[in-house]
Amino acid sequence: MKIREATLSDAQAISSLACSLSGKYVTPGFPAEAGDALLKSMMVDGIRQLIESGLRYHLAEINGNIVGIIGMKDNVHLYHLFVDEVFQRKGIARQLWGVAMQHCKMAGNPGIFTVNASRYAQSVYESFGFLAQSGPQERKGVVTIPMQLDNRLCKV
Repeated sequence: MKIREATLSDAQAISSLACSLSGKYVTPGFPAEAGDALLKSMMVDGIRQLIESGLRYHLAEINGNIVGIIGMKDNVHLYHLFVDEVFQRKGIARQLWGVAMQHCKMAGNPGIFTVNASRYAQSVYESFGFLAQSGPQERKGVVTIPMQLDNRLCKV
């Protein structure tokens, strides 16, 4: 497996993976308008805008196929993390997180990170060391669990 930083030319692949998995794992239970708005933000143009605005994606590739993505905003906020279903539970998300976290630390982050987890992904983030900061929060029909990781004492 190879992990590399994404470019604008990867927007289509990022969008495809994020949309396909969000429709199954993130948006079920959301009001239709909220689910549609979230998926729309993950379309190719939305991903391009995120990359152009400075959101940094890293991609996991196997045999030239993108099997996982992670996006970090402002070197602090874990914005997107998706791994193709066929490759889940194989440590790819953890490897992507390790690379993304290291890049954020090299860019000046002292070790404090946030994520707004879906209910499905909460346990994954807990396994990385994130702690829920409150119960589920709803905004415009989108439900997330605000989480934070403070690993300033870790040298990862």
